[in-house]
Amino acid sequence: MTQIPSKDEILAWISDNPTQTSKRDIARAFGIKGAARIDLKRILKELAEEGHLEKRRKTYSDPDRLPPVSVLQVRGQTGDGELLAKPLEWQGKGVEPVVLLIPRASDPALGEGDRILARLQEVKGEAHHYEARLIRRIGTNPHKVLGVFRQGSDGGRIVPIDKGDGKEWLVQSGATGGARDGELVEAEQAGPAGRMGLPRARIVARLGDPSAPKAVSLIAIHQHGIPDDFPDEVIAEADAMAPADLGDREDMRDMPLITIDPADARDHDDACWAHADDDPKNEGGHVIWVAIADVAHYVRPGTALDAEARKRGNSSYFPDRVVPMLPDRLSGDLCSLHEGVPRACIAVRMQITAQGDKIGHRFVRGLMRSVASLTYQQVQAAMDGAPDAQCAPLMDEVIKPLYAAHDALKAARRRRQPLDLDLPERKVVLSDEGKVLSVNFAERLEAHKLIEEFMVLANVAAAEALIARKSGLLFRVHEEPAPEKLETLRDVTEAAGLVLAKGQVLKTGHLNALLHAARDTDHAEVINMSTLRSMTQAYYAPQNFGHFGLALQAYAHFTSPIRRYADLVVHRALISVHGWGDDGLSPEEEARLEATGQHISETERRSMVAERDTNDRYLAAFLSERLGEEFSGRVSGVAKFGVFVRLDETGADGLIPVRSLGREFFHFDRDAGTLMGSDTGLTIGLGQRVTVKLAEAAPVTGGIALELISIEGKTMPRGPKGGARGKPSHRKLGSAKRKAAKMKRKTARSQR
Repeated sequence: MTQIPSKDEILAWISDNPTQTSKRDIARAFGIKGAARIDLKRILKELAEEGHLEKRRKTYSDPDRLPPVSVLQVRGQTGDGELLAKPLEWQGKGVEPVVLLIPRASDPALGEGDRILARLQEVKGEAHHYEARLIRRIGTNPHKVLGVFRQGSDGGRIVPIDKGDGKEWLVQSGATGGARDGELVEAEQAGPAGRMGLPRARIVARLGDPSAPKAVSLIAIHQHGIPDDFPDEVIAEADAMAPADLGDREDMRDMPLITIDPADARDHDDACWAHADDDPKNEGGHVIWVAIADVAHYVRPGTALDAEARKRGNSSYFPDRVVPMLPDRLSGDLCSLHEGVPRACIAVRMQITAQGDKIGHRFVRGLMRSVASLTYQQVQAAMDGAPDAQCAPLMDEVIKPLYAAHDALKAARRRRQPLDLDLPERKVVLSDEGKVLSVNFAERLEAHKLIEEFMVLANVAAAEALIARKSGLLFRVHEEPAPEKLETLRDVTEAAGLVLAKGQVLKTGHLNALLHAARDTDHAEVINMSTLRSMTQAYYAPQNFGHFGLALQAYAHFTSPIRRYADLVVHRALISVHGWGDDGLSPEEEARLEATGQHISETERRSMVAERDTNDRYLAAFLSERLGEEFSGRVSGVAKFGVFVRLDETGADGLIPVRSLGREFFHFDRDAGTLMGSDTGLTIGLGQRVTVKLAEAAPVTGGIALELISIEGKTMPRGPKGGARGKPSHRKLGSAKRKAAKMKRKTARSQR
């Protein structure tokens, strides 16, 4: 006779195997067969009724888990001197989990009763269930200081790196953290600010040489004025927040929604699920659910949180850190759609046909619970035939239907013809110490495209819903290219032996035809880069001028409210038009949408420049150990003062100064975008293949200087010895002038 396991044995097995929780998995684990399965079903039902388990469709699991960022209360020390804490927001009906605090040397002393915000890691096989690292005490918000430490007889001082900040900070001898004179340090205010003398600080991190890798992003943050220190009242408001309950929300906790994000993602603001449409009028169609974190529930108009979020405009992302738009309590905890945790959301249900056309949508304000937090690599491997233990139970009900819906959307995308640029994103990989290990081009998987298409569809639905209700909102606007930029693109296209249609209203399909013709040729990269440069920059505005790049008539950002203020505005507008509460778009907000759009467009550009500068510095640091080496690349830009080259290996951009090109004078033709040697007639233009030598790499500025070795496989001519730099030689000037005139005539014909 089959031995039926006890309830405790079943609970222990489910706890140890959270991804294998169907009745079939449990029966297989305990060798239960035949009629004994009836007894197992009875026990599982009793466990669910008692609150120990929750049945979600065909699986059983613990009702709730703690999110990766949680509020804890210190309980006190064990006999071994270890600190234990209790979760203040445990919602499960089982045994409350035990949390062990793992202190760092820089952490302040904690005592019984202290409330803290901490980052959690689940553990197995220990007396405790989670290990926690302190983020900060609740109710405290030490002012951050970044500067250079100057040692003194009784400690030292911190000299800020900001040019406009003349205030120094006093560091007492016991608060230096071992910092040495001249090191870049990160510190926090120590004690209340006094009226007399210098304010005091305590060093919490030594960043070493101010030009060292780990200092790069911090310097960029301060140089570009990106706020990275939350005011006290903002932290206080965030700390006072509690998780949203069901209330009048639609209960979506039984939906098998999943999040799919990069492996290093700390917050999850979108989840999705798809299934075949059971509407007989939509044969072969699909229903797609996209659920987005309900940030508007926590960040309300007129609050300090809202003012700070608007001020920042967006989160800023660097290789070694994130400067969030919202405090950790919200961005990493209450707003993040963590696995197994009830979370407030605004969701849209979208119907699409078998051909991928959206035929309907409906928005709801709900309470959801993600069944899995997956990575792009996990999901793609699962679809490629190698599901791991987390994905395997989700294949038939969740993952395969997502890809089936995406297949339909791909057909609609091909008909719509959005701009199809092929520009691989470079990714700087750092060690724990901040040193560049490698520079890779980010992998582009079908799973990435799936999420992108779902998000685009949800953003379109949001714009259409608000237009239909005549509500104010911020559109994501991308206007068509300016005529003069198109002419420059045509010059590059003609030089590559390709054609861009002229004399008609430009559509993305015309550009895609050009990109397709250049694909798999030596000109592919330069055509893609030149096409990108011909585009106008996208921005936010209350007027709808369409989105040229996506080939959409109306588009609004809705899917990332944790990291973009524009999405929060759209959420509030949806709340107002649906009558979901008093936390919608206020009349004052609607009246200043124009100013808000301009402001957050500027903060977005600020972050982009800071992120680009940081990557340039990291790339320069990476290459600084390879001075004198030769690299292959392609001319990516031409200016009067020199030639820009993008290196194949890393994607780094370096400059060949015009003074190093040779002994001859080089004429710059702005219209043709070329430099031409007055003696040799050598013409340097976009897209040409070159070999260069690395002459200089400056991590502090991010500058990379190159020397030209060869161009299009031919060794660089040096010009005659008698030629003087700075003025043209007359020996071959006639020939060079004839070539220049010929180029001008060619350019003029293309412009006509």
